[in-house]
Order: sequence, then C-alpha cells, then structure tokens
Amino acid sequence: MITELVSVGTEILLGNIVNTNSAYLSEKCAQLGLSVYYQTVVGDNEERMKATVRTALDRSDIVILTGGLGPTEDDLTKEVTAEVMGLPLVEDPHSRELLEAYLKQYEKNNSQRRITANNYKQALVPQGALVLDNHNGTAPGLIIEKDGKTAILLPGPPNEMKPMFEEEVFPYLRRKQPEIIYSQMVKICSIGESQVAEEIQDLIENQTNPTIAPYAKTGEVHLRITAKADSEKECRKLIKPVVHELKTRFGKNIFATDEQKTLEEAVVDMLKDQGLTLALAESCTGGAVASRIVNVPGASEVFGHGFVTYSNRAKRKFLGVKKTTLKTEGAVSAKCAKEMAKGGCLFAKADICLSITGIAGPGGGTEEKPVGTVFMGCCYNGKVITREFHFTGNRMKIREQTTAHALAFLRECMLEGVSRKA
Repeated sequence: MITELVSVGTEILLGNIVNTNSAYLSEKCAQLGLSVYYQTVVGDNEERMKATVRTALDRSDIVILTGGLGPTEDDLTKEVTAEVMGLPLVEDPHSRELLEAYLKQYEKNNSQRRITANNYKQALVPQGALVLDNHNGTAPGLIIEKDGKTAILLPGPPNEMKPMFEEEVFPYLRRKQPEIIYSQMVKICSIGESQVAEEIQDLIENQTNPTIAPYAKTGEVHLRITAKADSEKECRKLIKPVVHELKTRFGKNIFATDEQKTLEEAVVDMLKDQGLTLALAESCTGGAVASRIVNVPGASEVFGHGFVTYSNRAKRKFLGVKKTTLKTEGAVSAKCAKEMAKGGCLFAKADICLSITGIAGPGGGTEEKPVGTVFMGCCYNGKVITREFHFTGNRMKIREQTTAHALAFLRECMLEGVSRKA
C-alpha cells in the first residue's frame, strides 16, 4: 500500500524544530512493508493544508499526519482532514472524560495557571473515527477510514506520537498489511564504501528477495538486507544465507549484525571479552573518541583514563613525548603518535592505549603535511604500531572522520594483536 507522511507545523518550515517524526515513521512503515512514496511538510495555513491533504489522499492509500491536534486556533489538522473527507466533528465522551481528568490534575499541580475553554476542542473528533487515547498528553490520535482511504492523525510531540504509534497504530497497520518486510543490518568498518560496493556488485545485480542496500556512514558502511514473506520467521530464513555470504566476504571487518549496535559498543565489548583496560591519548580530536566510548553503558569497566594533550607542553608533561621528537619530527608525526600511545599506557597503567595527533584545519597545514593529515598510534603488550591517515573536508568533518577511524583502528589492533604487526 502506498503511504504518505504529512508533517504539519510552520515551526518545521522555519527550521525552529527538526522533523524527527518523519524519519521515525518512515522506518516503521518500511518494517510494515508499506511503500512511502511522498513526504510533505505544510505550515499552519488552512487552505494550503486542505490542498495538501486532498493531494495526499488522492495519490496514497494511507496518509499519516503529525502535528496540529492541540487546542489553539492554528491547530487545524483534525478540522481540515474532517472537512476534506466530508465528515462532521462530534464530541467523543471518552476523550472528554480523559481530558477533564488530565486538566484537573494539571490545574492542581500548577495553581498559578488557568485552564481555558479552548482545550475542550481536543475532544471533538470526526464522526466514525477510531479514537486513540493519548497517555502522554491531551490530544487524542485518530484513524479515519472512508472510500478505501485511511487518514491517521497523530500528535506532533515525539514523546506523545511514538508511544501512540507503537501501541495503537503499528498493530492496526500490521493487520491491514499481512505481508511482512523484515530487515537485518550488517555493519562494516576499516574498508571504504567503494570497496564494499565492488565486493557485493554481483549480489546486487542478481538480487530479488532478499535485497541488499548499502548506506555510507562516516568511517563505516552499513548493508541492510531486506526480505519480504508471510512471516518474520520466513524472512529470517531468507536473510540468513545472505548474511553468511557477507561474513565470508568481509570477515573481521564486520563489527555488528545488529541494527542498534554501534562501533563504540563493539570496541567496548571486545575490551571486556579480552579483559583489557583502555587509555586514550587525544590531540586534534579533543576527547571525541573518549566521548563515544563513554556513551556505552558499562564502559567504566574497561576505560579509566583519557588524556587530551592539545599542546606540545601537555604531550611532554602527561605522556612523556620527547622534546627532540617534537622539535625534529613535529607533533603531527608517526614518532609523536608512538610516544603518546606508549606514554598513555605507562601513565594510566592500561593494557592498551590509542593515540591521535593531526591537523584538523583550517590552518596549520604544509605541503608535506596538509590539513587532514592524522597519525594514530596503538600500544598493546608493550609494542606500538602507527598509521597515517589523510582526511578531507572542513574542521568538523576531519575531526568526525578521525574519531570514527580511530575506533576502527583500535578494534583492528585488538583483533590482530599489535605484536604481530610491530
């Protein structure tokens, strides 16, 4: 079934808020096997909203609208949709009861604020609509069916919209779309998008069901394998040999086959599995690698020290980088990265230390070492290896790429064992 998403709100058009609702709903619709052909954002203007809803209902089977269900005059989604679909508004007693209870509790907890009469317009619903209780706010959701078309109206705030969709709308749409679409993600690091694309070209050219779709992310490549069948079990059965083939081709470069697992989680899990403690010695990334590591719950079990040694003086004082190294080789050099990694292990008494030093720009580059030149070092079991990288883009992009590749480099070092490469 063709599905369309309509986000209502002038604040979205003006860029005052980021439209995360559409991304969430698109993903959920894909899981349900619904084909999202159009996404529209329309401001709080009655005539433009009418035109948008008419067009959406004309070209799509299901239209999901978010926002504009509140009590104010510019909250028009319900009124406009009802008019376009030729349905009168009537008061829903259950919604009125829930609304009154909510507002009484609100007034009790906020004695300085007065409840206004316009709140009760939220209890008006298009005649014949299926009303969805809002357990996190005041505006109920609505499902309206007429002449083979379905309009689903959801509140705009994500903390209201998402629970309502999960609890009420997802099961409803699942019943309307019995065929299941199921996806599994395979996440790859340490090799580039073009190389991955070349390696799977034959699979993509011959694919039918399941299909493979590559997605590039900074420092990573994600492959989404999607199957369509009558049940999730059958989808998994179709996907399994494809995942096996990808594991055969990419081996150790695959760090996750779980949609939610991040590269930093994979690194922390490896540290735990190997019983290693980690230290980080960062310069141009300014603690960005440490920040990603500590995003992982339980990282404190393996990560104890992070050094941000931005100046040469800090590199010497806290990591023991030699003055002669800084003078002859420079702070951005393989030798400096090596001494930073070794010093980080020594001073933190850690099993493994990753170091990063580079030129993020926009200034500081030379012909020999242009902006984007980065050196990393990894000290493990007393041995150190270094690697040179060259990134492109602005300062933020270079730091972002450096951070992602640093995590991949750290993972490689643990997989291979630095002693074998030293």
